[in-house]
Amino acid sequence: MAQNPRTSETDTTPTAGRNTGLTRRNYVRSLAAAATAATTLGGVGTAAAQDDYEVIEAGNQEITVGSGETWENKLIDMTTGQDISITTQGSDWTVRNVGFDGKNNSGAGTATFAVSDAGGTSTVENVYLGDGSDGRNGRSTGHGQTAFWVNPEHSGHIDFQNLNIQGFADNAIYGSAPGNGGGGTLHIDSSFAANCRVSHFRLATEGSKVTNSSILVDDEGYAGRGIWAWAPGTIEIEDCQIEMNGHHTAVDAGANGQGTTVVLQNTDYDEQAGIAETGGSTVELGDDTGTDPEAFVPDGTPTSAEAAASGGN
Repeated sequence: MAQNPRTSETDTTPTAGRNTGLTRRNYVRSLAAAATAATTLGGVGTAAAQDDYEVIEAGNQEITVGSGETWENKLIDMTTGQDISITTQGSDWTVRNVGFDGKNNSGAGTATFAVSDAGGTSTVENVYLGDGSDGRNGRSTGHGQTAFWVNPEHSGHIDFQNLNIQGFADNAIYGSAPGNGGGGTLHIDSSFAANCRVSHFRLATEGSKVTNSSILVDDEGYAGRGIWAWAPGTIEIEDCQIEMNGHHTAVDAGANGQGTTVVLQNTDYDEQAGIAETGGSTVELGDDTGTDPEAFVPDGTPTSAEAAASGGN
């Protein structure tokens, strides 16, 4: 299984539409629907062609996507109670149109996707992980399975677009490790994350950003940070809605005694959850930043496993 090694971190008690061309007041709030279909995996297990995607039952497979390869249109059946892990290698790969039906079942400390790009540009788009991870893989510290873990050796760029990630026992996107490694960048765009532990979007490197995306915490059992920025930064947040309902911290800057800079533009965050600046960090509130967030599922982001696998929403 893809491993999710830990950096030295302490997770303490919480402190005190795609909308291009639109203002934040035009966002339409929508909650993700439950997944409805079976799942898929290329070339492994018992697969069956169905319409324009492939269905496969999870059976502890390990999939590798290499340089220049595209892995797409997969509907993965997690109701088997088994696991599956996908690891990328090299550069300029693509993962798209992938839906997971049922809860992910990995043990604590693992990731469904372990990704990195070695100096090029890779893409993850139209992925549904909205059924979350099995409660058995959570720990009292909040550490459990991660949806996407970015390898510290990542030195290129990865675009994440139209992802729906909910209910994971650990970070939705754990992308801070390259800050102490390869220095690669991430761009999370038009994505939705809800009710994950530790944090939802976690970044560390200069040039990394979150845009046109939304975070929702309405379950105190899964009260992870909205966005967690690690050093060295700077991290940009633009055209986002961070609705925490008073849980944990909306934007947390800095960790392990090291500071960073976060710049917010045209973004609403939950004032009660607030902003934390540690290790000498600075959070800069730019133009049209407010405190009246309304979480939404961005246009084009899948709301079921079957929709993702078929390339729809």
